[in-house]
Amino acid sequence: MSTEIENEAEGGTGKGLSSGSVGLLGAVVIGMSCIAPAYTLTGALGPTAAVVGVHLPAIFLVGFLPMLLVAVGYRQLNRAMPDSGTTFTWTSKAFGPWVGWMGGWGLLAATILVLSNLAGVAVEFFYLMLAQITGRPELADLAGNVQVNVLTCLVFMAAACWISYRGVETTEKVQWVLVAFQILILLWFAVAAFIHVANGTAEGGLAIQAEWFNPLGVGSLSAFAAGVSLSVFVYWGWDVVLTINEETKGAATTPGRAALATIFSIVVLYMVVGLAVLSFAGLGDTGVGLNNPDIQENVFAALAGPVMGPMAILLSLAILSSSAASLQSTFVSPARTMLAMGYYGALPRRFASITRRFQSPGFATVAAAVVSSLFYTFMRIVSEDVLWDTITALGMMVCFYYGVTALACVWYFRRSWFRSVKSFLSNLLAPLLGGILLLMFFVQTAVDSTDPSYGSGSQIGGVGLVFILGIGILLLGVVVMVTQYYRNPSFFKDRFETTELPVVD
Repeated sequence: MSTEIENEAEGGTGKGLSSGSVGLLGAVVIGMSCIAPAYTLTGALGPTAAVVGVHLPAIFLVGFLPMLLVAVGYRQLNRAMPDSGTTFTWTSKAFGPWVGWMGGWGLLAATILVLSNLAGVAVEFFYLMLAQITGRPELADLAGNVQVNVLTCLVFMAAACWISYRGVETTEKVQWVLVAFQILILLWFAVAAFIHVANGTAEGGLAIQAEWFNPLGVGSLSAFAAGVSLSVFVYWGWDVVLTINEETKGAATTPGRAALATIFSIVVLYMVVGLAVLSFAGLGDTGVGLNNPDIQENVFAALAGPVMGPMAILLSLAILSSSAASLQSTFVSPARTMLAMGYYGALPRRFASITRRFQSPGFATVAAAVVSSLFYTFMRIVSEDVLWDTITALGMMVCFYYGVTALACVWYFRRSWFRSVKSFLSNLLAPLLGGILLLMFFVQTAVDSTDPSYGSGSQIGGVGLVFILGIGILLLGVVVMVTQYYRNPSFFKDRFETTELPVVD
């Protein structure tokens, strides 16, 4: 097993993926599509502004920091050992097969959770779009019909699976169109909002001030916690560019550059749109004010008309394309993680199978679609609140596997920490701070979520449903891991080398 991983470090994949298929810009596009800025912002702007007020831009910057620190660690690990298994492979190499398996499980759990939610959001905006186009508002209510909702969701899931099944090149081509469209509309929206503010026709009409960018002005630890929570939700997804490293031109360097470029591009976009929304809408608790609880779950639906007038439907289309794009590109991560786990023996060998025609992890892609579809169907039938609680639990999974991966970087390169200033910053300080921050948030969220009022307020036996889902998913991972140990003990009994990888500065 360790020999196979060392072969990966030398550049040979052996997995059968289509190498050299994606360039730097294509990888950034796939990364941005997975983050889904239009879909993310419409649900995150309202609740965050309600917590931090005019310091919304500062919170975007606070949330950006741990993602940047962790991305540095990812870049260093990828430079030394490009492998589609990313978290699973790297943590297995650093800390052994048991921790590595659970790191991979955390990534799989997070992507499965978000796939089901993305499909649900796509369904809602699909019927909203139909209602706007036809002028028949009753069509929007079809999303509330459980049978219609689930059936439509399964169709979307199947379409996204089909595109992913056809390989990363097809994925890239589809994402160029969807990502370009949503970014264009978001920038159009922002410019239109700023024009309204300049003309005095904005409902809020707030002038941008330097204090908005001061994180110390937030004034409470809970608001800073909200910033970290926001970072998990609004920035998560950039690591997809690392999972396609074996299919990228310049596998050792391009994915790391793409990850950093994706994060920087996203934070700029978020700052522009966030400032536009805050300036236009203000913080009132009526109308389009961001403290109005009636609009907080979908800010753009309320602001589209006042800001864009008759072109408001384009914003609905942008959010639909955003959720659809992310639904499709998110398939990349679990499929390639399961491929690597199957390749190294952590999952049944069937998961390592590659389609000859498309050179993609066909079986793993279909498996991800089936599990996500079953999960969504079950959760949608049980309760809509349960579905939203799963997204809160998603934050726990992301903090867990990002944090573990960052610390794996620290441990890999422990003998090179003080060889140079650059090595100290990139191999020790940045990933260590990022990993500790996210793991602290994981622990804090686990503790807070035991409260029945956490999340939607759903509970079982006096314990918050978010805690039950989050910890329950991790415990399920332990059960699956132990089962796999008895089915194929060779992976777990293999002695991983825990010395650091080749030094990279």
